[in-house]
Amino acid sequence: MNTMSYTGAYFAALGVLAVLGCIAWAYSLVRKDVSFVDSLWSLFFLVAAGVFAASAESIGFRGMLVLALVAVWALRLSLHITVRNHGQGEDMRYQAIRARRQPNFEFKSLYLVFGLQLVLAWIIAIPLLFAVRGDSAPGIFDALGVLLWIVGFVFEAGGDYQLTRFKANPDSAGKVMDQGFWRYTRHPNYFGDACVWWGFYLMSLSAGGWWTIYAPVLMTLLLLKVSGVAMLERTIGKRRPAYQEYIETTNAFIPGLPKTKGAD
Repeated sequence: MNTMSYTGAYFAALGVLAVLGCIAWAYSLVRKDVSFVDSLWSLFFLVAAGVFAASAESIGFRGMLVLALVAVWALRLSLHITVRNHGQGEDMRYQAIRARRQPNFEFKSLYLVFGLQLVLAWIIAIPLLFAVRGDSAPGIFDALGVLLWIVGFVFEAGGDYQLTRFKANPDSAGKVMDQGFWRYTRHPNYFGDACVWWGFYLMSLSAGGWWTIYAPVLMTLLLLKVSGVAMLERTIGKRRPAYQEYIETTNAFIPGLPKTKGAD
């Protein structure tokens, strides 16, 4: 029997995330830079999953597996973003928000940046509550979920690695990355991230979390319409004129064979 109800565990996670967010916000005042919230984004999910597990009397095989998968995904993504952004100063997205939200952005960032992201992470994390704490026997949905997670992780981590190597090559200056996974989708990392969260959702199905489908839908919408594909492609064409040709031949999100330029 669980030592805390599902509802109790879910709101306990929100409390822990709120404390973490406040600490991170205070640190941002010292740094005068809120960009590092991007490094925290994936860790919010790991913290939530940890609270879900800690609030249960025991967790089974599925719970242990999900915790491990969340940890691998979260730590890899956080490390990648931290290394990528090291020494770069505040990201231009946050500079724009800072400029628009003056005066007193420093205090507004508590809810505009840190509060918003931790609440979004808390909402999206709900399939993990069922996947971690559920005591039903693993089934076909768990197997499909793990398979989809693997596909997603390979695309996300592989895409990030390929792009990092491409940017590190001086010969790539001004060029568009269109090799490896980037040959089949303009955003393999975002596609992979979506697959990871649909995988977690599938693993929650056998544990009664079927109704939490809004969580992976929300994550996918964020990746497509808000902070991912849409935001990046609003500016990248101005920085790389050749990107327009890339758009004409390569799928935006779901991988597919490259198209012939000018084909219908």
